[in-house]
Formats: sequence, C-alpha cells, structure tokens
Amino acid sequence: MEGNFVITNTAKQRMEQGKVALGAGCGLGVPFPAEMLASMGFDWVLIDNQHGTWDRYSSMLAFMAVRAGGSIPVARALVNRYDEIGRLLDEGALGIIVPMVDTVEQAEAAAFASRFPPAGGRSNGAGGASVYGPDYIDSFNDQAFVAIQLESKEAIENADDIMAVDGIDGCWLGPADLANSIGFARDSAEHDEAVMRMIEACQKHGKAPGIAAGSVEQVEKWAAAGCTFISAGSDKGYIALGGMAEFEALKHLRD
Repeated sequence: MEGNFVITNTAKQRMEQGKVALGAGCGLGVPFPAEMLASMGFDWVLIDNQHGTWDRYSSMLAFMAVRAGGSIPVARALVNRYDEIGRLLDEGALGIIVPMVDTVEQAEAAAFASRFPPAGGRSNGAGGASVYGPDYIDSFNDQAFVAIQLESKEAIENADDIMAVDGIDGCWLGPADLANSIGFARDSAEHDEAVMRMIEACQKHGKAPGIAAGSVEQVEKWAAAGCTFISAGSDKGYIALGGMAEFEALKHLRD
C-alpha cells in the first residue's frame, strides 16, 4: 500500500495470492511468548482473548510484541460485540477473529464493528494502532483481515450465506466446538465433510478458508484441501508437547 500506513498486512497478501498464511496462537497473557512466536517466522500470531488470559493492557503489549517480532498481530474477540471488536482493533490488531458466528446477521454485525465507514461503523479512536501512521483510517479497511468462526451445525448449514457477507475476509473454523455441535469426532468422516462445506463456501465467495489445525499433520491435510488461514499450534500447546517429550526421554532417571 502507498501512503503513510507503515505496516502492510503480509498475511492477508499471502491469502489473496492463494498462499497459506501460517499462524500460531498465544493465550498465556504475557507478551514475551507472542514475540518469540512472531520471530520464529509465523505469518500471524493470534492473541486469544476468548480462551486466553489477556486483559486490555497486556493484549496491547502483545500486539506490539508481535510487530517487533516481524509478524502480523491478530486478535480473537471474547464475543461478537461492537465494543469488544473495536477496542482490540484500537489496540493494534490488524486481524480480528470473531467466534461463534451462526447466522448472516451475526456476520454482518462482526463486519460492521470491524470496518470504518462507509464499509462499516467502527468508531475512530485508535490507541495502540496509532503507531500505524496518519493514513491509518484511510488504509485500514484494505489492510484489515476480518474472519469469523463457524463452529456449529447451524453455522455450517448457513455457511454459503454467511461467507457471502461483505466485509468478511475469511473463516477460521473451530474444529473442537464443531465436533461437539454435530456430535461427531474431529477424525470422523462427518466432521471432515462439515469442514469441506466451509471451505467450499469460502472459495465460492472469494474468501479465505481457515482452521485451527493444531498439528503438522492437520496443517498439511487442510492446506491440501484448500485452507489458507491456518494456525499450527499455540504457546500452551508447544510448552506441553515439548515438556512431555523431554520428560518421557528423561523419566528413566527417576527409576
């Protein structure tokens, strides 16, 4: 982008080119792991306000840390609410993920809260986002990546209409909540079929399909199926997996 907007959303650019934008989640509530994940080369880092332990101040510091690490800061909102979405964008997120979107009306509300007029109704009051420069307001609608989460049977049934909503750039499917809703495990054929319905709806309307994958195998599987907005894991998960692997290798010393 030309002008004084000092950060280009490179993750969004990759998805617009049909390439995978690989992300990682951060929920521990402190900025340092966010900067570490960003510096590892992930295209985007998610500051998870739904299932993480962030408060308003720490999430703003985390967005700064992600930028310092060379990645794109993305926030998951606690709920689909105008003030919640606006304050995360004000604090510096360049992407927003809105959970539990089941209907067209809910998707329209998420888009309205995320975009400045005339595309939406976001209020002009950037705080941490002011670092992006004087052209922030004019450029934000192009730079922002607005995703919703389809996580229920109802959402999948409405996927085609939901993904047609203007102002929504993509979907980041929640596989665990979807499994609970449809009554089939994540490794079932029925679950895979539901995910494919999301992917097809996104592709039909020129939106980026995505998923919280959680393992190398799942990332590879869903990238091959057409997903471009994919998270590979999280700070909590990486600590757990690394710790368990090392303990397994060393536990003989306790015999």
